[in-house]
Amino acid sequence: MAKAQTEEKTLQFHPSPKQMAFLKSRKKYVGYGGARGGGKSWVIQLKAALLARRWGAPDRWSEGIKICIVRRTLVDVRNNHINRMKVMLHGLARYSQTDRTFTFPNGATIHFEYYDSERDREHFQGIEFDVIFIDEATQMEESWLKIIAASCRGANNFPKRIYYTMNPGGAGHQYIKRVFIDQVYRDNEKAEDYEFIQAKVTDNKALMELNPDYMTYLKNLPPKLRKAWLEGDWNVYEGQFFEDFRDSPDGYQTKQWTHVIDPIPIRRHWEIYRSFDWGFRRPFSAGYYTIDDDGVIYRIAELYGVQKSGQESLANEGVKWPPERVFAEMQKMEQEHPLLKGREIHGVADPAIWDAEHGKSIAETAMRYGIFFEKGDHARIPGWMQCHYRLMFDENGYAMFYVFNTCREFIRTIPTLQYDEHRAEDLDSSGEDHIADEWRYLLMKFLMTPQEPEEIYEPAFGADPLNQYT
Repeated sequence: MAKAQTEEKTLQFHPSPKQMAFLKSRKKYVGYGGARGGGKSWVIQLKAALLARRWGAPDRWSEGIKICIVRRTLVDVRNNHINRMKVMLHGLARYSQTDRTFTFPNGATIHFEYYDSERDREHFQGIEFDVIFIDEATQMEESWLKIIAASCRGANNFPKRIYYTMNPGGAGHQYIKRVFIDQVYRDNEKAEDYEFIQAKVTDNKALMELNPDYMTYLKNLPPKLRKAWLEGDWNVYEGQFFEDFRDSPDGYQTKQWTHVIDPIPIRRHWEIYRSFDWGFRRPFSAGYYTIDDDGVIYRIAELYGVQKSGQESLANEGVKWPPERVFAEMQKMEQEHPLLKGREIHGVADPAIWDAEHGKSIAETAMRYGIFFEKGDHARIPGWMQCHYRLMFDENGYAMFYVFNTCREFIRTIPTLQYDEHRAEDLDSSGEDHIADEWRYLLMKFLMTPQEPEEIYEPAFGADPLNQYT
C-alpha cells in the first residue's frame, strides 16, 4: 500500500504492478491499456492527483502545475472522472462546477475537457497545460489528438507529458497503433519519447476479485471483440470495414499473404487507369492502377490532396485547391512520373463531377488539361463487395489486388474505415473514405466473382475404387 500525505487527509491506493509502472513512468508520451478492464480510468485519476500534489506553485506569484483530463464527450468526462474524483479528492482540493476544475491548496489544478467534433477544437486554442491525460484516445480522430497534444506546453519547470489510455478500434486506432504498438515513427517523432504499458483484465486483481463475471463476459464476446478487448489484439477489431486488408512486410517481395508489396516492373502492354474522387475541404484522391495478364489489379501511384504537418498527413483535412490546380498537378504528375509518363491513361471518376448546376463542371475543367474521365458506377454495396473479392487470398496466399508500398495514403486510410452504424453493409462515409471511393469506381469497371472451392464428388455409398457406380 502506498500513501500520499497532506495536511487534510491521507490518500491511500493499491496499484497493480502494471498500474505502478504507469505511475512511475516519466516518458513524454505514455500509452496504457490496450484491452478492457485494465484499470485505466482509476490510474490516470490517481496519477493526476499525485502530480498535482507534487508540483505546486514555486512562489506566491506563480501557478502550480496545470493538468487536463480529456474524454470524447462531456457525459463521459462527468461520469468517469469528475464524479469519481470528487470522492477521491474530498478534503484535498476544491472543485468548481463552472470551470470543471479542481484547485489544490498549492496552486495546482486539474481541468476536464472533451473533444467530440471539429468545433470542439476551440476548447484548446490558446490554452496551455503541462500534463494532459487523453482517456480512451482511440475514440478520437488522429487530427483531434494532435490538436489536443499541441496544448501541452508552457514556460515553466513543470514536466511536459501526455498520457494516453486506449482499446483497439475507433477513429484513432491506426495512429495509436503506429506509435505505441508498431513503434513506427516519423521524422519529427523520437522513439525514446514513447512508452507503452500493456494492461489486460488479468492484471487488474481488484476487478477480478470483486467482479469475476467480467472475465466470463469478455470470453463470451464475438471473436473479433474478444481478441481486441480480452487479448489486446490490435490487428482486427469490431467495426473495421476492411478487416481483410493485410500489410505484411514479410510478403513484400513474394506477394503472399499481403496486399502491400514492393513495386514491380510495369509491362508496356498493361493498360494504365486513373480513378478520381473530388474533394475541396476534404481531400481529393487520384489513384493510378494497372492490370496484369492474369487480371490482377495493382495500385501503382497516387496523388492525394491532404494537408500536411511536416511529413505527417492531417487526417481528412483537404488542401482546398480549386479544380484548375488539382488537374494541373495531375497533368504534371502524369508527364513526369516514371510509371506514367508517355503512357495512355484511361480515366474513371465519381459521376458527381459532371454536375454543371452552378456553371462549368469539374469534368469540363479536367478536359482543359488533357485529363478525361468516364462516369464511374456509383453503386456502393456492390462496389464494396468488389473490394472484398479482390482482397481475398487463394489457398497459396495470393490476391487479385495489390498496392505498391509507395502508395502511403492508401495504406494509411484503408485500415481506418469502419462500418456505417445505420446501414449494415455500407462504409461510414464520415471517415476518410476518399481513396476507398475512387478505388471502388475503378474496381467496378473490372467485375469479378469470388472463386468457389472446387467440390469433390463422393458417391452416395462411399468410396468407389472399382468405378462400379459410374
